[in-house]
Amino acid sequence: MHNLIASPFLGEYLLVRPGSRGGLRLPHSYYEDLRAHDPAEAAPSWLVDAVGTQWADLEVTGRPVGEFLFVREPSPWGYSRASWEINLGCNYTCKHCYLGLKVNSGMPLADKLACLRIMAEAGVLWLQITGGEPTVDKDFLVSYRTAFELGMMITVSTNASLLWRENLLGLLRDCPPYRVTVSMYGATKASYDELTQRPGAWDLFVQGMNAARHARLPLRMSVVVTDDNAHEEQAMIDLCRSWGLEYNVFTNMTPTIYGGAESLTAQSKEHLRMRKPFAGCNAGHSFFHTDPHGLVSICKIGRDDQISLPAEGIDGLARLGVIADRLMLRTGGCSGCQLFGSCTVCRPLAKHYQEAKAPLGSYCQHGIKKAG
Repeated sequence: MHNLIASPFLGEYLLVRPGSRGGLRLPHSYYEDLRAHDPAEAAPSWLVDAVGTQWADLEVTGRPVGEFLFVREPSPWGYSRASWEINLGCNYTCKHCYLGLKVNSGMPLADKLACLRIMAEAGVLWLQITGGEPTVDKDFLVSYRTAFELGMMITVSTNASLLWRENLLGLLRDCPPYRVTVSMYGATKASYDELTQRPGAWDLFVQGMNAARHARLPLRMSVVVTDDNAHEEQAMIDLCRSWGLEYNVFTNMTPTIYGGAESLTAQSKEHLRMRKPFAGCNAGHSFFHTDPHGLVSICKIGRDDQISLPAEGIDGLARLGVIADRLMLRTGGCSGCQLFGSCTVCRPLAKHYQEAKAPLGSYCQHGIKKAG
């Protein structure tokens, strides 16, 4: 199993290590040197020196390159990142969830693995596996290992409820993720179980976190502040700090992917924050999202005009850039707006708020100005 990955990335070349945040930029000549290098031969001296400087605990001197290095081939497609909902099913029914109704359905394993191979062929180096709760999927272990073997740096987005399972921990030790992002829904059993609407959810969270920290997984916390746990915001932050973990705080909920407003009722109005101005993104051009049925969209929010990877294969991605440019056009209630230069949401997200009949002030500057 490889310890390092050499890969093209957005016009550059990187040397990265699963389980590690650090990495190195490679000159094009060094990358081509690794592509041409006999996997049975020892590592070139420059690689030994670079690894020793960046990762002192990884010894590669005299080792055949094929034992520790995966070299990704160039891709003409230019994609570098992707997210994948392996399944919308979940063992929680959180009040704030933007996915709406949880449907425990998806592709057969063969199609899942085919989609992963297409993602790798498209150039995807960083892959986020999400859900629902991804670890409840019956094919998660095989899918994760396949993505790792294809040379992807994997982030798993999870509620941590199953991280105590030895088969899962063993996989994450053998095939280290780039990051495990854990959503946190409270600092006490009462608030946590209330928001997730699952008795015993807090106990599973604590059990999973204890196991994950003991296994030294690369954890980052997403602190979700809602009406049910707003009084525990500082307690959640303090718990993250006591664990020595990085965290981000999320307070603004979004409508469901179906344009439903039910998730907005979970918001703590006192904790809503002004978003930063939307400065554009690479959705559909160097990034894409894949849903449980292999349908590709520009991102998790803009799901219109999806492309079926199982049906169309990698050639279907040729249409994604045009779709992205069209979905970002200001249409509907946003056409002709004079404040678009400082708008705080993209057009696909604004459309979801409009479909949910959300208060204008929750996503639009016109509503904010009027309320002020």
